[in-house]
Amino acid sequence: MSKTPLSDARWHDTARTLSEALPYMRRFAGQTFVVKYGGHAMGDDETLLSFARDIVLLKQVGINPVVVHGGGPQISAMLERLKIKSDYVDGLRVTDQATVEVVEMVLAGSINKQIVTGIQRAGGTAIGICGKDGGLIRATKLRRTKRDPNSNIEKVLDLGFVGEPTEVDPTLLKMLERSEVIPVIAPIGVGKDGETYNINADTVAGAIAAALKASKLVMLTDVAGVLDQDKKLISELTPGLVHKLMQDGTISGGMIPKVETCLQAVAGGAGAAHILDGRVPHVLLLEVFTEAGVGTKLWEH
Repeated sequence: MSKTPLSDARWHDTARTLSEALPYMRRFAGQTFVVKYGGHAMGDDETLLSFARDIVLLKQVGINPVVVHGGGPQISAMLERLKIKSDYVDGLRVTDQATVEVVEMVLAGSINKQIVTGIQRAGGTAIGICGKDGGLIRATKLRRTKRDPNSNIEKVLDLGFVGEPTEVDPTLLKMLERSEVIPVIAPIGVGKDGETYNINADTVAGAIAAALKASKLVMLTDVAGVLDQDKKLISELTPGLVHKLMQDGTISGGMIPKVETCLQAVAGGAGAAHILDGRVPHVLLLEVFTEAGVGTKLWEH
């Protein structure tokens, strides 16, 4: 079998990429990255394996990746199979006792183990945990209010077992940092009386990034990042600019909670937060190991 000539441009591109990546590998060695993986970014088996290879590579060059995953579509599919009705209020799934049992089964069970298996197929060592394990995530019931447009009376929304983190104990994750094991975390929390809470995965990732003082929080989404009013990517944002763009409507809809989570993580001690399009192959490596970077970076510059 003949070899590809060394003059082939692909070899030179590969060598150039490796050379460019080396300073970033040195810079980030020993640092922690929290990566939120979910939604459309999860994709099919090939997409998962590509993501897993990138996570394993981060670990192999000395970075400590922590994966937090979601699974809304998979939960909806399982609820439908079990004929359990699922309602939403302001984009949040109302979670009764029957629903929270399914949520835990899907998140801490099938999805979590798929990601763990993907990482191990890619040559890494992973362990699947949820917020209940090692007292990782203490949670309380999420309180939301909504003003009636007719009466102007504010009503408290009962979302059932939907929670928000009140405390993150990073002890278990810090132990894993000193090992070869990559933690994969399902966004389930535990209440003071042992009740199970379903927590938004973005929120969990932000809280864990703050608790670990992670160098980076990386949110893999289904958009390129934060876009301006001309639909062009905004490469960097500071808290002041974010608030201005929310006021004028540039940042709106589902991007608002993602950006707010990023800002909270940075305010809590994370070095920076990044919103990237997880559908792009190897987007995580492009952000971390190239000069240009991709997506939107949020930090207190």
